[in-house]
This record gives sequence, C-alpha cells and structure tokens, in this order.
Amino acid sequence: MPVNENKSNEPKRFESTVAHLKKYKMLYIISIPGILYFIIFKYIPLLGSIIAFKDYNIFQGIMESSWVGLKHFQALFENPDSLRIVSNTLLLSFYDMLLFPAPLILALLLNELRLVIYKKIIQTIIYMPHFLSWVIISGIFIGVLSPSTGIVNQFIQWLGSEPIYFMGSEVFIRPILVFSNVWQSIGWGTIIYLAALTGINPELYEAAKVDGANRWKQTLHITLPAILPTFSILFLLSIGNFLDLGFERVYTFLNPLNQQNGAILDTYIYEVGLQQAQYSFTTAIGILKSIVGLILIMIANFISKRLTGTSLY
Repeated sequence: MPVNENKSNEPKRFESTVAHLKKYKMLYIISIPGILYFIIFKYIPLLGSIIAFKDYNIFQGIMESSWVGLKHFQALFENPDSLRIVSNTLLLSFYDMLLFPAPLILALLLNELRLVIYKKIIQTIIYMPHFLSWVIISGIFIGVLSPSTGIVNQFIQWLGSEPIYFMGSEVFIRPILVFSNVWQSIGWGTIIYLAALTGINPELYEAAKVDGANRWKQTLHITLPAILPTFSILFLLSIGNFLDLGFERVYTFLNPLNQQNGAILDTYIYEVGLQQAQYSFTTAIGILKSIVGLILIMIANFISKRLTGTSLY
C-alpha cells in the first residue's frame, strides 16, 4: 500500500516541480551565468590538483607526469623555511580573527550618532580606503613610517627619541600588516552591520526606555542579540579563509629586512611556484590550505549551531 501511494504521488510532485520552475523561471535563468562561472573557474580547475601528488613536468603534461604520492606534503613539513612561513601565516590569521569584531564595534558607534550629516561624512571617510589598491596603501604606510620624512618618526624625534625604521624591522612588520588591513577593511565591513541595525524594531528601544534602560543597556540587551546572527554568519565565512591572507596585502610591504617575519604562504607560493617553477609543491600547499579551511569552518559551524542556533548549513 505505501508503494502504491508513492507511485500516485509522483505525478503530483512532478507537476508541482514544473509549476515551481515556471513560476521562478527568470530567477533560474539569471542564475545560469553564476553557475557557469563556478563550474568553469572553480570546479573544473580542481581536476588539476592531482599534480600535488605528481612530479609535474610542463612538457609531459598532467597525465604523463610520474606519481610521487605524498612527497611534496612531506617536503612541506620538513623544510625549515616552510614551517617558518606557516607559523607566520597562522599568527597573522590569528591576529586578524582577534580584530574581526572591529567593524561591528565601529558600526555600533556610528549607529549612536544623531547628527546625520556628520554620520555621512564619517562613513564616507572610513569607506575610502577600501577602494585603494594595496600598492597605494603600502606606499602610504611606507611614507608615513619613513625614518626621515614620516610623520610618525617626526613625532618620535620631537619627543627626543631616535627615529625607527619600521619597515626594516622584523618586530614591527606583523603589527603593520594587521593594522593596515584593519584600516583598509573596517569601513567597508560596517555596511552589513549598519544594514542589520536598521532592521531592528524601534518599538523595542521605546519599550526599553519606558523600563528605564539607558543606551548601554539597550545596546547590550537589544542591539547585540539582534545583530548576533549576522555577526556569526560573517565570522563563519571568514573562518573558511583562515589561511588566505592575500598575496597583494603582504607582498607590497615585504623587503629583505622584514621578510623573516612577514612572508606568508601566499608570497611563498609566488616565489617557489612561479619564480622557481615548483608547481607540484605549491599545489600541495594550496590543498593543505583548503583542507585546514574546511576543517575550521566545519568546527566553527558546529559550535555556532550549538551555542547560537545560527549556522551556514
């Protein structure tokens, strides 16, 4: 009897599916270019990842190159330079995660401004760095931190101390990389949070005022819980890119004096993979980055789902 019921329901399901496709056909048609983009530029290139398990030779091709198993992964963990660069990448990624709430804090501060014109001016100013390339940003920081003409060192000299060559120091390169990223992205990151803040029902704040809640308590008990799902989703998405700091962001700041603490996996892939043509080795690094990102996002998604009820899947 259940089998007959399933067979009788199949035509109805088919008709409902066809009706659904007809109703939303324009949405499906619009999505075709995006689907093709991911298939052509994201999924098909994954087939080339097998060169991480081969000694790839550009003249022999992918299929004719000899298999070497996990040789390149083993070389990655045995090479002292690789371990140093992995530790640099992990440290910088960890610092970025610590400062991830910065756009949320800035959005909360902007939300408290009552003078609309002043608020718009501040928003425009903090958005501007997002539209600058990392070449320009690095030039700005190099100029500001210059030991001879930089405004920071002029202030240090005014205090009676010797100028500091920030860009030539292994001690300062990591703080410079982290702060430059915050300066470049913090304004743009507030857009989503400000949009989420506008969706909060104003009646909640009115009721809180009647109960005697001040601005801090309103933020603590109304604003933050309302914006927490948005923060959780953005944080989960960023966790997936934990080891992807960005090649341009770091490479434009590097020089022989600070490379010891500033080089990361992305710059290492460029130097070893493109300049030295070790394609299989750098492909192994890319696979390792993807695996780490997948594991971290699965763990973070599980924890977020248990604690907040918000998750990616």
